[in-house]
Amino acid sequence: MNQTMIQFFHWYSEGSGKLWKQAEQQAEYLSNLGITSVWFPPAYKGTNGENSIGYDAYDLFDLGEFDQKGTIPTKYGTKDDYIKAIKALKKENIQVIVDIVLGHKAGGDELETFKAVKVDEDNREKVISGEIEIQSYTKFTFPGRGKKYSDFEWNFTCFSGVDYAEGMDSCIFKIKNEYGTDWEEMIDDEKGNYDYLMYNDIEHRNPFVREELNNWAKWYFDQTDFDGVRLDALKHISFDFYKEWITLLRSNSGKNIFAVGEYWAPGYLNLLQKYIEVTEGCMSLFDSSLQNNFHNASREGDSYDLRKILDGSLTQADPLHSVSLVDNHDTQPLQDLEAPVEEWFKPLAYALILLRQDGYPCIFYPDLYGAQYVDKDREGNDQEIFLNKVDGIEELLKARKNHAYGEQRDYFEDANCLGWVREGNEEYSGCAVVLSNKDAYEKPMEMGEKYIGKTFYDLLARSEEKVTIDEKGWGNFPVPAGNVSVWIVE
Repeated sequence: MNQTMIQFFHWYSEGSGKLWKQAEQQAEYLSNLGITSVWFPPAYKGTNGENSIGYDAYDLFDLGEFDQKGTIPTKYGTKDDYIKAIKALKKENIQVIVDIVLGHKAGGDELETFKAVKVDEDNREKVISGEIEIQSYTKFTFPGRGKKYSDFEWNFTCFSGVDYAEGMDSCIFKIKNEYGTDWEEMIDDEKGNYDYLMYNDIEHRNPFVREELNNWAKWYFDQTDFDGVRLDALKHISFDFYKEWITLLRSNSGKNIFAVGEYWAPGYLNLLQKYIEVTEGCMSLFDSSLQNNFHNASREGDSYDLRKILDGSLTQADPLHSVSLVDNHDTQPLQDLEAPVEEWFKPLAYALILLRQDGYPCIFYPDLYGAQYVDKDREGNDQEIFLNKVDGIEELLKARKNHAYGEQRDYFEDANCLGWVREGNEEYSGCAVVLSNKDAYEKPMEMGEKYIGKTFYDLLARSEEKVTIDEKGWGNFPVPAGNVSVWIVE
């Protein structure tokens, strides 16, 4: 069966502890659609308490169990709710992918005094002050949890940089510690060195930190029996650390844990490939370049040459390490990396990731369920956003589950109309897919001899016509203007 992931949250997911319960209730529905894995948001306590999305990680050992940061549950629910949701998904043979945030910590419990230097925000290699003494919230004692599960206390030697100093203007401060006078090595020179992202930047060269994070990974697995990990913000974390961390997790769990990382570099396939190389292929990456192609194609309309839609993508260059997507929580409207795919183009984009043979597709929560939220726009004004469920998304998912198998033949000769067929196999019948970003078309394609005389209909009901395969195994498959049709056997 084809593998399909869903990101079961978005940046503005409903709070009040409802998400885990919804996942438990939706398990059977997701399974029927062909979803084989669910990517959950960070499940641990963040510094913003019940309003935390989870990426402001405070206590990795608090999965909604302890009274910390003003709440026992996280935004998504209690630890018990979380475990119930995981069990419900596993009962439906759906794997659980947990979000891992190991680049920074937020919301320290106590101030500490230590030495640091200021660095230029646009070039973190450029020191712009002499050595100074600062105070920052770098001591983490977790008073609500105490020493349950772990007695490790974080202090300033566990961090390489901070963006807060008591009584001083905001700035990036490079901490002077015994584990390195420079930032950790990255694979690219963006901002001089992009090790520092936010909050208290974790110092992965500290052996006690590495040991704690490795121990925590085994503890987390023992608590939840997760099947995979989504690794946050790889651009800002030592690649050596994650290579070791994943290797030890797989060894300690006795399970071939799936790993997908977020190295967000739209249009820079070379960086994705370099990261895969230096980590020796131990993880997949989200295909940020393909997502960017979708964004551009949706904006440019019929002037976009669809024959180039896969160019420069990881899915095309290295499909075995690619997780393809149309949108995510960072690209959705009003986020810093905002690059949404326009609504009209989303069915086309989903056909391209769901019904072709390459890549591991991930669908986005609002595209299946819709979403409505309010946030500040770039001018600081409130803006209400409505994201509609993608037209035909359930049918596209079922087409992947039941028809997207077998040999693939591409018909990419037209700049405004793409087509391909999947021949099917012994267990599943195939399909023919046609998409257009301009006019209505009729695409001649070869389905194969075994379909001679068979009649096909449009699963998406875009067309009321029927297509009969001729004596040579060919058919003329229509598609409406600016749309997609998926043709299957009656």
